[in-house]
Amino acid sequence: MREILLVRYGEIFLKGQNRPFFMNALVKQVQRAVKPFDGHAWLHDGRIFVDRFSDMEECLQAVTKVFGVHSVCPAIEMEKDSFDAIADQAVHMMENLNGTFKVVSRRSDKRYPMDSPALNQELGYRILKANDQLSVDLHHPQHVMNVEIRDLCYLYVRVVPAVGGMPVGTGGQAALLLSGGIDSPVAGWMIAKRGVRLCAVHFHSYPYTSDRAKEKVLELARQLSAYCCGLKVYIVPFTHIQTEIHEKCRDDYGTLLMRRFMMRIAERCARKEGAKALITGESIGQVASQTIEALQVTNSVVSMPVFRPLIGFDKSEIMDVARKIGTLETSELPYEDCCTVFTPRHPATHPIVEKVAAEEEHLEAEALIEEAMAGIEIVAV
Repeated sequence: MREILLVRYGEIFLKGQNRPFFMNALVKQVQRAVKPFDGHAWLHDGRIFVDRFSDMEECLQAVTKVFGVHSVCPAIEMEKDSFDAIADQAVHMMENLNGTFKVVSRRSDKRYPMDSPALNQELGYRILKANDQLSVDLHHPQHVMNVEIRDLCYLYVRVVPAVGGMPVGTGGQAALLLSGGIDSPVAGWMIAKRGVRLCAVHFHSYPYTSDRAKEKVLELARQLSAYCCGLKVYIVPFTHIQTEIHEKCRDDYGTLLMRRFMMRIAERCARKEGAKALITGESIGQVASQTIEALQVTNSVVSMPVFRPLIGFDKSEIMDVARKIGTLETSELPYEDCCTVFTPRHPATHPIVEKVAAEEEHLEAEALIEEAMAGIEIVAV
């Protein structure tokens, strides 16, 4: 008899003949998550198991952040030969609970002498007899005693929800434009949940933005990396580009021109990483640079797809997700980012692509981009 974690997956179950590809990817990501706790993950009989962990609770919480995992159950693994031993263990696991319960048995070993209804009935009777604080409710129980009869027997009561989605790496790779705000980490998390591996691009405008602002972004990247299996951050020096725009171009086009340079540089970083798309945290109408016309202006300078998973979200919805994934508190730290530098008083909200492009001709765009690319710092978190 020993304690293990039983890891359950969701959407992968719907896959057909390519399911092994997704399962192998998921097992690798679970193994990566439990490695700091000396855990060992393996796949057997359609289930993922974790054992040998130094701290079960820390290991469990790490696994709940693995995209592709539906839930995690701290379980007891034991021999199935003695029904009395199984019943005693079930009674022990329920002894400190009160309220309503039911027993759910699954018997993948059809040679086992008791079928699932018989297991449910007998185990339920013994639990009820031993604990008069419990009563049976088959429809809406407060507690469920789960019993799985496989090569061995597995018993568990606690089911901890996980993030779901698809295993990282099964959906390709994309580059996230990561600011220090609330939106972009949420956008990255949402795309990563669909199995997309991320790299990040951050624009740093020293001395207008401080080293503390840079560290804030790296902390956000660390928080994302717990879900994304690590993250490489490209830190782009952006000061010269912003000052050139401020000195040589129309003030109301300043933010749009800045965004166009960001998109071009992010695309080049993405191609270095083999990424096939960009991700931004934009939401229609949230700020002046996020109108439909403004988005068209920034889209026009890149050739790869731009994913905007928050496009229809309002701010409170975005904050709810940020709170859920643990990035909100860091995002709210009062350290400025480059988007607050040289902000125009009256930005253009309905720009025309051709007019913005004509204004950009006042700049030596390619030379500025090459200078920024040459100064990039890459940080792996």
